[in-house]
Amino acid sequence: MKRSIRFRFTTLFIGMLAAVLLAIWVINSFFLEQYYINDKVKILQDAYEQLNDCAVEQALEGRNIIDDLPSFYSKDGEQTEVSRMLRVMNEQYNTTVVLIDSLNDRTFPTFWDNRLLSDLVRQYILGRSMPDTEAIISEENYKIEKRYDKHNNGYYLQNWGFFDIHESVALSNRFMIYVGSAALVLGAVFMYFAGKRITSPILSLAALSERMSELDFDARYTADSQDEIGVLGGSMNTLSEKLKETIGALKTANNELQQDIEEKIRIDEARRDFIANVSHELKTPIALIQGYAEGLTEGMAEDPESRDYYCEVIMDEAGKMNKMVKQLLTLTALEFGNDKPVIEQFDLTGLIHGVLSSASILLQQKEAEVEFEPSGPVMVWADEFKIEEVITNYLNNAMNHLNGKRKIKIRLEKHENEVTVFVFNTGNHIPEEDLDKLWTKFYKVDKAHTREYGGSGIGLSIVKAIMDSHHKACGVRNAEEGVEFWFTLDCSL
Repeated sequence: MKRSIRFRFTTLFIGMLAAVLLAIWVINSFFLEQYYINDKVKILQDAYEQLNDCAVEQALEGRNIIDDLPSFYSKDGEQTEVSRMLRVMNEQYNTTVVLIDSLNDRTFPTFWDNRLLSDLVRQYILGRSMPDTEAIISEENYKIEKRYDKHNNGYYLQNWGFFDIHESVALSNRFMIYVGSAALVLGAVFMYFAGKRITSPILSLAALSERMSELDFDARYTADSQDEIGVLGGSMNTLSEKLKETIGALKTANNELQQDIEEKIRIDEARRDFIANVSHELKTPIALIQGYAEGLTEGMAEDPESRDYYCEVIMDEAGKMNKMVKQLLTLTALEFGNDKPVIEQFDLTGLIHGVLSSASILLQQKEAEVEFEPSGPVMVWADEFKIEEVITNYLNNAMNHLNGKRKIKIRLEKHENEVTVFVFNTGNHIPEEDLDKLWTKFYKVDKAHTREYGGSGIGLSIVKAIMDSHHKACGVRNAEEGVEFWFTLDCSL
C-alpha cells in the first residue's frame, strides 16, 4: 500500500517541525540581533531619560545626583531613589551606568571595573574616535554606539559607557513568544489546508454512502489514490455494484413472482369461467336428455315413430356432449403443454384432399360448392394430425356459416420458406368488434345459430392453441361476399 494515511501524517508532522525549526534558525540568524539591539537601545534611552530627569530635579533642589549614589553598594543601608533606580537598571535590564561630575571630576560607576568604564566615558566626552564603532543614535545630550570588542570577540552598545550584549533570557523568551505566535498562526493555516486535503476524500465517501442509502448505485468513488481511503473507495464501488446486481436480481424475482401471482389469478379466473361455461353448455343437452328419457319412461311415446324420435334426440344430445368433452380435453392438453406437436414433413395438398374427401357427405348435405385447385404437392413441416384438425375445424365452420352462393374456396400461397392456407366461405360478415373474440373459449357470435348446428364455441379455440404450439400465426378477416380464415406453416426447417 503506497502512501498510507499514517505515512502521510508522519511525513506531514516531521515536515512541519523541520519547517518551524528552519524558520526559527533563519529568524534568529537574520532578525534576532537587530531586535536585541533595538530593545537595548530603548532601554538605554529610557535609562538616560530617567537619570536626566532625576538629575535635573535634584539640581533644582540644590543637590548633586552623585551624592545619593554611595548607597547603591550598601546592602543593609537605606536606598535612595537614584540608587534604587540604578539597581533596577543593573539587575533587571543588565545595564551598567557611569555617572561623572564634570565640576569636580568625580566618577560613579555601577560596575566594579571603574578604570575601564571611566576610560570609555572620557573617550566619549573628549570626542576621541574609537575604531570598530558605529553610531546608532546621536542626540545633543547623549549618544548610543555599537562597538566591537576584540578581546571578548563581541559587540557592545555604549551610552556614556558600555554594556555587554549577552543573551538575555527574558528578551529571548519574549522574542520567542512573537516567533511562536507567528509560527502557530502559520501552522494553523497550513494544517487547515492540509487537513482539508486529507478529509476531502473522506467527505466524498460520506456523500457516496448517502447516495447508496438512497439506492443510487450509479454513484462511484472517482479519486485516484492508493492509500487506505482509496482502498475503501474501491471497496464501496464494489459493494455498490454488487448491491445493484442483487437488487436487480430481487426486482427480477419480484417481477417473476408478480407474474406467477397474476398467472395464478388468471388461471383461477379461467377455471371459474371454464366451469361456468361448461355448466352452461351442458345444461341444455342434459335437460333435453332428461326430458326425453322421462317421456319414454312415462310412456309418452306410444308409437314406434315417437320412440325412435325420442331416442334420436337423446343420442344426438349425448353425441354433442361427448364431442364437447373431447374438445375440452384436447384444448386443455394443448393449453397446458401436455400434448406437444410432433414435427414431421408431409404433403399439405394431400392432407387437404383427405379432409375434403372425409367431409364429402356433409358438403353435399350443405349444398356447398368447394373450390380447391393446387398446382402440385406442397411439403410442410408440422404435426400432421393436429394440422388436419385445424383444417377440419375451418371447414366445419365454413359449412355451418354458408350463405348466399354457398361457396367454399381453399387456396395456398407460398412465400419463401412459409405457406399460408386460406379457407373462404360465402356468408354474412362478422362484426369487426367480434373478430378477435372468436378464438376465446365458448364465445359465439350468433348463439342461436351455433346451437342450431350443434356448435360449442371450442373449435376455433383449439385451432388457436394448435397454431400457438407450432409458434405459427392464424387469423380471420371479412372478405368480399364472405369471411376468410387463414394459418401459416413452415415449408422448410
